[in-house]
Amino acid sequence: MIYFNYETDFEIADEEKLANWIIATIIEEGCKEGEVNYIFCDDEYLHKLNVEFLDHDTLTDVISFDYCIGKEIHGDIYISVERVRDNALDFKTKFEDEIHRVIIHGVLHYCGYKDKTDSDAELMRSKEDYYLAKLTK
Repeated sequence: MIYFNYETDFEIADEEKLANWIIATIIEEGCKEGEVNYIFCDDEYLHKLNVEFLDHDTLTDVISFDYCIGKEIHGDIYISVERVRDNALDFKTKFEDEIHRVIIHGVLHYCGYKDKTDSDAELMRSKEDYYLAKLTK
């Protein structure tokens, strides 16, 4: 199951459509749907988690906690709506597109994709683009 939770004044427009898209992505990647919780929050909320759990004193757009069991996808994905808004402006893209990119980015990590090296980041970006194109069809 895909769950959407809100710790800030924001809501996903069509939760069912997004949940189905996320599930389809998980299946296409050869994984099995488990329980994924999306928690939408503000910078302050996410910064606190970043310091407390990752010892990073920086702002970020997304933090994910992976509880996967083999290929069965489980986890909590925290997204700062404020950071995504700022990033959309910086990248000159629509907020909706950027929030969808961050949403699928977290799941792709659970499916085994990394983004620490340039080549891994390039593959992650191409996977994001591939699945974003499927959402807009």
